[in-house]
Amino acid sequence: LAALLAALGAGGTELTLELPDSAQRCFHQEMESGIKFTLDYQVISGGHYDVDCYVENPNGKTIYQETKKQYDSFSHHTEVKGVYTFCFSNEFSTFSHKIVYFDFQVGDEPPILPDMNNRVTALTQMESACVTIHEMLNAVIDSQTHYRLREAQDRSRAEELNGRVSYWSVGETLILFMVSIGQVMLLKSFFTEKRPSSGGAGT
Repeated sequence: LAALLAALGAGGTELTLELPDSAQRCFHQEMESGIKFTLDYQVISGGHYDVDCYVENPNGKTIYQETKKQYDSFSHHTEVKGVYTFCFSNEFSTFSHKIVYFDFQVGDEPPILPDMNNRVTALTQMESACVTIHEMLNAVIDSQTHYRLREAQDRSRAEELNGRVSYWSVGETLILFMVSIGQVMLLKSFFTEKRPSSGGAGT
């Protein structure tokens, strides 16, 4: 794991993992039947910013599979109880390391008020305002995560481009030195070349 963005939270996990070339990383989560889970992932850096991903239920049945995706989101309601497996694969790449961010959420978000689901009366104005603020804060958190991932991806591309430009500049400098030295040596050879002496014929 390259970095831990957030620890195991209430019903969710956010991680950033390093996926070497020709490698695969799998994660396992035990869940009850009838539970909703959501998997969001995005490749931050490496290669063409693509990765293979699949999800299997406890019976070994593949319920989600995508190849060479830059990002995607998958939601599913579990039908059987057991350990669900989701994997990220970079086996199609032979030299590109990838960094992948994923967010795995299990279950619905708990209500902000303990008895909200069992209430028979309408929410007060203060409670409605709290619910609205909570939803807006969740939207802000999602937007910040999206912008943070975009910033990390753009920074990775900029650093990669900067490295290529630096190598190209060093190569051009070496070629320029070699051409300059070659020209100097060629001009020097013109002036240092010895001409054959012509002897006069006497009679």
